[in-house]
Amino acid sequence: DQQVIAEVERSVWPVVRDSEELHDALLTLTAAPALEEWTEHFVALAGQDRATALRVGSVHLWVSAERLQLASRIYPGAGADPEIAGVPADQRLPEGMQGCVAEMLRGWFNCVGPKTAGDLASALQLPESVVLAALSRLEGEGVILRGRFRNHEASREVEWCHRRLLARIHRQTLGRLRREIEPASSADIMRFLLRWQHVTPSRRLHGTDGTLQVIKQLQGFEIPAAAWESQVLPKRVKDYKADYLDRLCLAGEVIWGRMSTHPSFARPSARAASGSNGRTRRVRPTRSAPVALVLREDAEWMLPLLQHDRAEAAEARTTPAGREVLECLRQRGACFFWDLTRSTGRLASEVEEALWELTTAGLVTADGFDNLRALIDPKRRNAIGRGGVRRPRHVPGRWTLQSEALACCGEVAEGRRIEELAKQLLARWGVVYRDLVRRELFLAHWRDVLSVLRRMEARGEIRGGRFAEAYCGEQFALPEALELLRAVRRDKDDAEVIVLGAADPLNLTGVVLPGPRWPTGSSEPLRLRGGVVEESRSILELVPSPASGLGTA
Repeated sequence: DQQVIAEVERSVWPVVRDSEELHDALLTLTAAPALEEWTEHFVALAGQDRATALRVGSVHLWVSAERLQLASRIYPGAGADPEIAGVPADQRLPEGMQGCVAEMLRGWFNCVGPKTAGDLASALQLPESVVLAALSRLEGEGVILRGRFRNHEASREVEWCHRRLLARIHRQTLGRLRREIEPASSADIMRFLLRWQHVTPSRRLHGTDGTLQVIKQLQGFEIPAAAWESQVLPKRVKDYKADYLDRLCLAGEVIWGRMSTHPSFARPSARAASGSNGRTRRVRPTRSAPVALVLREDAEWMLPLLQHDRAEAAEARTTPAGREVLECLRQRGACFFWDLTRSTGRLASEVEEALWELTTAGLVTADGFDNLRALIDPKRRNAIGRGGVRRPRHVPGRWTLQSEALACCGEVAEGRRIEELAKQLLARWGVVYRDLVRRELFLAHWRDVLSVLRRMEARGEIRGGRFAEAYCGEQFALPEALELLRAVRRDKDDAEVIVLGAADPLNLTGVVLPGPRWPTGSSEPLRLRGGVVEESRSILELVPSPASGLGTA
């Protein structure tokens, strides 16, 4: 912030109100150009033989008696006016011309903000090459840092600044930026999120590319398998077609699968704590099994916690047909559906049930999303429909172990994984704070993500502040998200009704919006007007019955 730089420069430049304060300033600066407002005090010092003026070319530089030896080495042959008798000996003179100039610049950088080598050379009447050599020396000692700190339109010269002053400028800049942003209400935050995630009709995306952008924003967020194409993607992609997702999966750009560990695979101590008395639970297929979509290029850091020993844990928790299909995939690799039926000798319906069971457990995935679609759709599994309405019961995509599909992903350092996770949270929500990301399948502790967000703010990549007034704690936002949030706050006439499925990631009742939590398994849609829920029925009436098939996974 240029105003902050100017303010810091004013605060560190010496304040001279009498001869003693001028003497202290000259001790720090070594040599200072003659300034009219300091002339009276300089005359008083010169009359006491405590300061003199060196004539360098056509310029006079004021020097204190204690720094005269140092200045004489920097400006050999410069005459002193007036002469000082009995100059105090300086026992700490650096060696060589470069060392002396570096020592003088060390004092200057305690009193000035960002300066270019040309600025310093002009003020001190020195060759720019000599100044650059001295600056490099101070940089090597860690005293100053180089960069571009001002908004030069015509010139982009490198500037130098004392690291202490630069840190002060940085802190005050962040504080100024944070004060510029007024916190928004929960309703405004909700209206912002509807636009940020392209749910508002005017901001919906189009076609295969739009579908890819939506997946890039939502990747890693687990949603019930049956809800992806019924509640989520059609709300964000105009005139959504199943072919869009199929193309992305078959092209290898997107993979799907369960990321979280199935409750049946929990440790015995955890199962005992949950009240199961250590009994082994079977993996039961359900339409609400959570499934995530992930870009293949991001799978190496997105899916680091997938249990490679899931197959072993599933041996005792799946049906015999599931174990046979799992063993077949382990031995033969990726297989088509009819290869599995021939290899296992099972009926097609049994293999279907086994694949759905293994999908629910997070053990298998397939080339295309239509493989999952065929298992979810009861009409396809029961071969209901005639003529053009009837769809094939099975699809040509291959099934494979989820661990094998991710075998190409290399090892990722923990620091990079957490940094990528923080960037994903920012891309998904625009504004990030702890309460908002509670529904996330967290692959790291919040304190680790918080450290990354702080570093990103220090680098100027994101903004920190208080953006949601109803929540405390540190909050961070992308610059483009703040622009959209400001636009949302200015638009006071937004009374459009937005209908969301209960399983949509933007079902943030009880999280962002006040009130009780709207059940994610409810068949009743969520109606929002102006960012506020329109309740036509009591939420207690919306809890799904066991017969609905959309209970908790």
